[in-house]
Amino acid sequence: MYIVTGANGFIGSAMVWELNQKEITNILCVDTVSLEERTTPLNGAKHSQFILSQHFLDHLSKNINPKSVLGVFHMGACSSTTEMNRDFLYQNNTFYTQKIFEWCQAHQVPLIYASSAATYGKGELGFSDLLDSEKLVPLNPYGESKVAFDRWVIKNSSLTSSPWYGLRFFNVYGPNEFHKESMSSLVYKAFHQITETNELGLFKSSHPDYKDGMQLRDFVYVKDVTRWMWELLEKKPKSGIYNMGFGKAHTWMDLAKGAFSALHKDLKIKWIEMPEPIKNQYQNFTEADMTQWRKIGMSQPQWSLNAGISDYIKNYLLPQKNLFQHPLK
Repeated sequence: MYIVTGANGFIGSAMVWELNQKEITNILCVDTVSLEERTTPLNGAKHSQFILSQHFLDHLSKNINPKSVLGVFHMGACSSTTEMNRDFLYQNNTFYTQKIFEWCQAHQVPLIYASSAATYGKGELGFSDLLDSEKLVPLNPYGESKVAFDRWVIKNSSLTSSPWYGLRFFNVYGPNEFHKESMSSLVYKAFHQITETNELGLFKSSHPDYKDGMQLRDFVYVKDVTRWMWELLEKKPKSGIYNMGFGKAHTWMDLAKGAFSALHKDLKIKWIEMPEPIKNQYQNFTEADMTQWRKIGMSQPQWSLNAGISDYIKNYLLPQKNLFQHPLK
């Protein structure tokens, strides 16, 4: 059996899809949102059980035979970068993950958990996953909650005996993210804006070194992300924290051009002044340093930005399907 937390969310449901592609259906799905409350991400998925997050730790200790668990994909968390309640974020993102980690170590179960590129803050120190986590300065409480667990796990890593991997996700986009609303990717937002208005709104640059639309991000397609997570579980390289990005930054304009092209529409940008509160925590550049990833023999990304955008828009957004309703790789 495999366990996927955050299974009724974006990356979690995509991981369930990845397992289903390999004809794995004995999956315990865990999420804070019930299947009745949010019906779409797992619509068509094959899994053996679903349980709410609030009951999971108790269920894990009382009802799960550890020897039956082949791996835990812990993708569940509060992922809102605008959440300001630090106590809430600590309980959901830091403490909860500690308990899962302790169970996995006690029972020799491999764990893959979601960290975040938000831990790098503005990137003054760069974006290497070999950086000392103690020196990182996130820009918001969400990033703080993620780096807090990274620091904790590193301090306790000398006591670990079972493989564990913390993944610092960069700008992940792809099917099954519709429910994220304001936190959804620009590809998702661009699709709706372009189809409704024939134009796309982008923030003007607030930094003299970057022209409007030339701010850079590391965009990575969710199908590469889930394939890599499975690859980690199969190869079991050394435990540690790894970046999860394409490894090459692209501009917002690159993304915009890809979206307009996939929709066969002419490029039309509406420039918007960046709100003052955002300016102070805006990242003008992110790019995952994938050096460590390559050194441990892991694979290259298979989806370029244009290919990923095209697949996402043409096979999922236009026909209004989720991953399980259009299960092509």
